[in-house]
Amino acid sequence: MKSAHAQPHPSPPPPAVSDGTIPFNRPTLAGRELEHMRAAVERGHTSADGPFSRAVAELLEAETGAAEVLLTTSCTAALEMTAMLLDVGPGDSVVVPSFGFVTTALAYARQGARVLFCDIEAATLGLDPTHLATLMDETVRAVVPIHYGGIACDLDAIREVVAAWPRAELVEDNAHGLFAAYRDRPLGSFGRFATLSFHETKNFICGEGGAILVNDEADVDRARVVFHKGTNRSAFLLGQVDKYTWQDTGSSFGLSDVLAAYLYGQLDERESILGRRRAAFDRYLDALAPLADRHGLRLPIVTPDRRQGYHLFYVLLPDQRTRDHVLDEMRASGVHATFHYVPLHSSPHGRRVSARPVDCPTTDDVSGRLLRLPFFTSLDPATTDRVVEAFGAALASA
Repeated sequence: MKSAHAQPHPSPPPPAVSDGTIPFNRPTLAGRELEHMRAAVERGHTSADGPFSRAVAELLEAETGAAEVLLTTSCTAALEMTAMLLDVGPGDSVVVPSFGFVTTALAYARQGARVLFCDIEAATLGLDPTHLATLMDETVRAVVPIHYGGIACDLDAIREVVAAWPRAELVEDNAHGLFAAYRDRPLGSFGRFATLSFHETKNFICGEGGAILVNDEADVDRARVVFHKGTNRSAFLLGQVDKYTWQDTGSSFGLSDVLAAYLYGQLDERESILGRRRAAFDRYLDALAPLADRHGLRLPIVTPDRRQGYHLFYVLLPDQRTRDHVLDEMRASGVHATFHYVPLHSSPHGRRVSARPVDCPTTDDVSGRLLRLPFFTSLDPATTDRVVEAFGAALASA
């Protein structure tokens, strides 16, 4: 007999029904993701650091050359690990692009560091090495460039600036650029550390997830301790000690093996996923080139020394008024384009944690003019045509 207080089991949400609109993003099943998730559950290891986590880490180590890859619950968590591993704290500062996601700065600010917001260069929308050079001083502990859209920033110039300051370390926020390269070298392999994102909006997904790439062998043991809640559990599992104990700072950073299983299914199809995204990017580029010439638009720039990651497709409109009008008109027609980052240097908390006031004119300009078109792995030619048609109509009415 049921208790009077028993609650009925909630019904699962109904499947999504298409209403004819084109979303900005649509997560895509690419291969054996669901099969792998079932296998993870049936194996009985669903917490972190399981068989699928190790398989993903080994794949990423082979592709990037990292000494160690640790899967985390998010790219944010991976960035927080880098702040702990560099012992960032009060009295230190870090340099991040103002045109970027909040957690690139937050990971260091929460450790007590002040933030130096750097402008971006107009071509790559990545960290501007000329402005970076004016920000550097003896307090800088980390410089954290973002490879916007999966297109490498000017790593040669940035590394030259950082090398002049012995306390400063390069940390790559490579949330957008897995499997992209700069001068035939993988993005994520240039810094002491790098971070990845597997959020549902990224190229390779597991809902929420990330990774830290540890590129210096000397950092591996401590990274494992920080990853395992400040304990030497990794050494215990390797048979190096007979028990594990609290050794250092850390947190619970590990990704569930169920999500790692999903991610493994995605990464196993990496060539197919990148190929489909490359085709969608090229369709946009070809279709929009005539409009760009007529209306003074700026499309993504990819130079021959860069292999891009095909994370997104953006258009720079002539001014913010035109950008906002085109966004509104596209959304009204059922096409969900969007803008991107709001400058961090002028945000309320950005001002509070800033080491000193800065001007970032290119960031302000780009933030007001940039529009992102719907972009996802399953984007097909017919849908691309609809997006371009809606964009053209909106632009013509501006």
